[in-house]
Amino acid sequence: MLPFRRILFPVDYSEPCRAVVPYAQDMLNHFSAELTLVHAYGPATVVALARNQHELTDPNFPEQVHAIEKQRLHDFALQVFPGQRAELITETGEPGSIIHKVAQQQQADLIMLSTHGYGPVRRLLLGSVTAKVLHDATTVIWTGIRSSLTDPMPAIPYRSIVCALDDTSEAEAVLQGAAALASSYGAQLSLLHVIQTPVTPRVDYGPYKTELTDAAYNRLRELQSILGVDAPAAVIDAPISDGVRDEALR
Repeated sequence: MLPFRRILFPVDYSEPCRAVVPYAQDMLNHFSAELTLVHAYGPATVVALARNQHELTDPNFPEQVHAIEKQRLHDFALQVFPGQRAELITETGEPGSIIHKVAQQQQADLIMLSTHGYGPVRRLLLGSVTAKVLHDATTVIWTGIRSSLTDPMPAIPYRSIVCALDDTSEAEAVLQGAAALASSYGAQLSLLHVIQTPVTPRVDYGPYKTELTDAAYNRLRELQSILGVDAPAAVIDAPISDGVRDEALR
């Protein structure tokens, strides 16, 4: 998992994409990693670049579009990653599938990508491409989320890392990765487990909450013992997303 040796950075030229660049640069420098930039485009790009119907029906036009997109990615790399050697990949197709395929071909250790969800609609926060990559890829994924373009991104280098753990089989690997990342950056690591007890009038869930809390603390201590991780741990009762956010802010 660590250190990262090959970082894959999907590019769509948007402002959220450019906002991730400093974090990618930090990871590249911190781990002396290699960089791959990938840009995926679809039929809409071909249509947008066509000046007339004749070009759209020209069998050579898709190759011309591909050449334009390759040059655009080359120019982007020179602009935002000056002096950094990078492998550049431009393909036509569905972005999520291409990112997944390239990550496997490149044996990428880390995918760093932006999100495009702004505003209060949380189910759209990640955006369709990011959601697909998170669902399909087995590679470690870094993604930055801002509720608006005016909100600041986290500071680098990282100084405080919250590792949110659940009861699944992935918890040990997640803790191992978080501990390694925190150690690499000299950052403070803290562990979190969120329980969510029902809120129902006239029903006392106190004993049930106590049982869940004790079980969660025991699980965290077990994971820490297995991996030799010494870090403060918290168990809180809240909606999961709100609890993780509040603990990160704290």
